[in-house]
Amino acid sequence: MVQSIDRAMSIISVLVSDDSKAHWSISEIADQTALPLSTVHRLISTMMQHGLIMQVPETKQYKLGYTWIEIGLGLVDKIDTRAVARSVMEKLAAEVQETVYLSFPHGTSSIVLERVESPTSVRIIDNLGERIPLHIGAPNKTILANMDPADAKDMVEELITEPEAQQELLKRLPAIKQNGYAISYGEKTEGTASIAVPIIGYNHQVVGALSIGVPSYRINEDRLAFLIEKAKQAASDIQHRIGGLA
Repeated sequence: MVQSIDRAMSIISVLVSDDSKAHWSISEIADQTALPLSTVHRLISTMMQHGLIMQVPETKQYKLGYTWIEIGLGLVDKIDTRAVARSVMEKLAAEVQETVYLSFPHGTSSIVLERVESPTSVRIIDNLGERIPLHIGAPNKTILANMDPADAKDMVEELITEPEAQQELLKRLPAIKQNGYAISYGEKTEGTASIAVPIIGYNHQVVGALSIGVPSYRINEDRLAFLIEKAKQAASDIQHRIGGLA
């Protein structure tokens, strides 16, 4: 039984080994796995019954079946991003000594779903469950910047009535995406600043934003660079844990 599983996985490994090669002939699979042709045929036939491998009718070659997609999507659905992010946020808050937030997009707003407070006496506190329009604040701008551009444009036009203000924000979004972070000063609360980075999940879709809230007087050039670096590292850690971009 163990030997059959090992051999089956060696066949699967061949089918995913070359991004430029979509289909494999049975003889190529046998060569790559160093297995007898009859063994490869038997194992492939069994895996085809379960949808793990499928045959291309025109060429009689083989590729991965759709069952793997069902398995992968099922695992993604079971991942609780909020729970996964909590330990990363606690570490980040301790390192930067500031309050850390996790925001998820919801329609034309974002919702603050998790918060780890700064250990200092002077801290920035936004309420859990609070809805914030997507054009306000660094977390929301980084979400907009990593959305499909057409969807982002529709949302900006719905949220902002003045054409000049719409264009000003839309022009900023490509640079935010390229830089990998957004910064805002006093957009929601006077005397505060926010540094935010996107969280990119399965299929390169933005699933939220990780942000650090800071009193403006604690910001200088060196401090800002430090906060950006730490936020990016934390977001990368979360993405890795939820199966998104590394």
